Amino acid sequence: MNLALLGALAKTFAFISIIAIGGATATVPEIHRQVVETMHWMDDTAFANSLAVAQVAPGPNVMIVGMIGWQVAGGAGFAVAMAAMLAPSCLLAFTVGRLMRHYSNLEVVDIARQALAPVAVGLILASGIVVARAADRGALTIAITGAMTLFVALTRANPLIGILAGTVSGLIAGRAGLFV
Repeated sequence: MNLALLGALAKTFAFISIIAIGGATATVPEIHRQVVETMHWMDDTAFANSLAVAQVAPGPNVMIVGMIGWQVAGGAGFAVAMAAMLAPSCLLAFTVGRLMRHYSNLEVVDIARQALAPVAVGLILASGIVVARAADRGALTIAITGAMTLFVALTRANPLIGILAGTVSGLIAGRAGLFV
């Protein structure tokens, strides 16, 4: 067991946990920057694949953190990364929630609450861009990403329809040798 590696996982995800305004999905750009660009624990393709599995699997989006920890340092990495991602943000949310409830009559609390909503939306949109850059490797994958984005944004249909259509398109393209 490499304690230095586990320490680096803990430090990385504890920091990211503190900036998780909007949830784990909103932290994807920073997770990508740390895991792929700074620490070099995985490449873009491995990151995109891990994120795709975490997003498709039932359960919370924070599963991406556990998957990265597992790939970097096995079971201990999974446990450390998840604890480091969850503990600080849970403690912060609990503390801030209590303070906001206690001081809810102050105008500054209402202003802060209103200001954080667009911050969370911006972080989530940035996550989509980072993931698209990591996953899209050609015209077909870019087209599938664009089509799914438009499908979800412009219709009220179940996203599973788009997921199925994208999967079938990918399978057909793969069989035809269009994916490299």
